Amino acid sequence: MRAWSGRSQRAGLWQHPDFLKLWAAQAISAFGSRIGRTVLPAIAILSLDARPDQIGILAALSIAPGALVGLLFGGWVDRSAKRLLLIGTHLARALLLFTVPAAGWFGLLSLPQLYLVAAGVGAATALFQIADNAYLRVLIGRDSLVEGNAKLGATDAVAEIGGPSLAGLLIELVTAPFALLFDVVAYLSAARILGAIRAPEAPYIDADTRPTLVRDLSIGLRSWISNPLARPMLFSFANNSFFGAFFSTLYMVFTLETLGLGPGTVGLLIGIGGVGALLGALGARRAIAALGIGPAIIWLGGVSLLAALLIPLANGPLWLVLLLLAGHQLLGDGFTVAHVIAAESLWQSVLPLGILGRARATLQVLGGVLMPLGALTAGWLGTGWGVRPAVWVGVLGGLLSFVILVASPLLRLRAIPSVAESDSAPG
Repeated sequence: MRAWSGRSQRAGLWQHPDFLKLWAAQAISAFGSRIGRTVLPAIAILSLDARPDQIGILAALSIAPGALVGLLFGGWVDRSAKRLLLIGTHLARALLLFTVPAAGWFGLLSLPQLYLVAAGVGAATALFQIADNAYLRVLIGRDSLVEGNAKLGATDAVAEIGGPSLAGLLIELVTAPFALLFDVVAYLSAARILGAIRAPEAPYIDADTRPTLVRDLSIGLRSWISNPLARPMLFSFANNSFFGAFFSTLYMVFTLETLGLGPGTVGLLIGIGGVGALLGALGARRAIAALGIGPAIIWLGGVSLLAALLIPLANGPLWLVLLLLAGHQLLGDGFTVAHVIAAESLWQSVLPLGILGRARATLQVLGGVLMPLGALTAGWLGTGWGVRPAVWVGVLGGLLSFVILVASPLLRLRAIPSVAESDSAPG
């Protein structure tokens, strides 16, 4: 890859032409993906009169393929040109989503089609995430990962604030099926921008051993387990995947039914979370510089977990309920995003470059398995014990992630190690 000069590095990534193209592509596709995420269930509800259980199936199909993609394609990503994979996943999502307004135009729209589109888009998104995590280090190098992740995280936060609102406006203006055309255009535009990146890359080639699925899975998992800095982050991620699913499963039920808030109020609260995420992304680099990379991962994550206590504590007069829930959205989302930026920057740096795809695939598999298990457990406890007690279980269980990190070597790690373990995969 062509060297990026020391002067350019000191000027920051805004002076890195190829990163700017990656950033622009992701900014456009981030807004597009928020539109699609909002519009697909709206189509099912408004155009096809879908029942709540059918909406649940649609949501599950958009997530579940991530585990299968992680199982099958982690090694393939490492051995492939990642930029081409990023372009391909954008084109695939554009094509899949285009079938929805096309079917709507001819009066052929159906729930089975939406299920297939949701599953296909979910699979392509999972593959994009695996390739994207590995490609960022290839493009900008280890020393700029914190800055790169912070800039991309801030862009994602802005999309989270504006994307759903834009989707609602588009549904009002052009109807739900045709609102997806804007998502299609976004993915096509992002693919074109990615195609303009000129930095060469050299995919990892394992010359000694014939790649197998089992070996790829083993390498991905062992890369985390064998690294004393990455291992606690893996265990923390696994715990967050399980207990974090309590939040995604029960939050709407808790706010709408247990607390009796209106949908508009809940939507406003979620929007405050987007503001918090933006502030967290903007402040992540300063927090890491002040605390050190390891303590930043621990304490930023710890505050985000403690902020979740505000959810089950929400009770009493309306002003207090809204204050507590808004505080959770602002603090929880803000510190979570900053924590993720620090954690991703560290593991992208300390794990060998040649296995970053398989390492990210390991997270896809864990999340794809543990999140549905957590969601099912949350639903079972919410039905049997009540929603508020079930939320308490999720919040208190999530605090175990903080314990895992505090007891790890991360507590004493001030800076990202200057030398990677290796740029080849372990045997």
